[in-house]
Amino acid sequence: MKKLIAITGASSGFGAEMAKIFNANGFPLLLLGRRTEKIEELGLNGEVMIRHADVTNQEELSKAIKEAESVYGPVDLLVNNAGVMLLGNVWKQSAKEWKTMLDTNVLGVLNGMQVVLPGMKKRHHGTIINMSSIAGFKAFQNHAAYVASKFGVHGLSETVRQEVSGENVRIMLVAPGAAETELLTHVTDNSALSEYEDWKQSMGGITLDPKHVAETVKFMYDMPQEVNIREVDIAATRQDS
Repeated sequence: MKKLIAITGASSGFGAEMAKIFNANGFPLLLLGRRTEKIEELGLNGEVMIRHADVTNQEELSKAIKEAESVYGPVDLLVNNAGVMLLGNVWKQSAKEWKTMLDTNVLGVLNGMQVVLPGMKKRHHGTIINMSSIAGFKAFQNHAAYVASKFGVHGLSETVRQEVSGENVRIMLVAPGAAETELLTHVTDNSALSEYEDWKQSMGGITLDPKHVAETVKFMYDMPQEVNIREVDIAATRQDS
């Protein structure tokens, strides 16, 4: 019997593609997001529970996970996918945007990990995959606060990996490059957005297809529990930075 997979930020982009691929392979799913109507539109079949959850609200996140576990059994894979990318320069970007990114991209990941890790450690089985970014290990102009948040995801993932490896629990990390997702739709700095689009055109105007990130996530999870693919960096071939 296949085990429960929980995915945050499942309404679009990487999360939606992960939902599709795991659903097609018969896994019971808990799909979490703030736009549940978008998740419903994916038209998935079988054992699928869709719940509203803001990852910055651990109480709401925990409630949804426990509800799904009461139906499908314990979460065996948590994909911390929810995230935001708000471009801008430090000297003019709103501090509210910094807080939004740090709360979602860092505290949201920590919230999800804290909910599922006790059970995984007790069972000596389980996997957490944290979605970071190439911006988690290198700098990009107009990305200062976002880079800071993703460096944080890299750091916390490696730290917790060391802490729980002795319990046979896997902490994995995926760092995609620029991709065809909705991340840019909330950017308020038009000049930063314009510079991003110019950079995208230098790659031929097409960035990474999210479905390939989903395929990568499934490949990592499908490894035996005694094998931990600690980190995968994946980008379009034409992306040179």
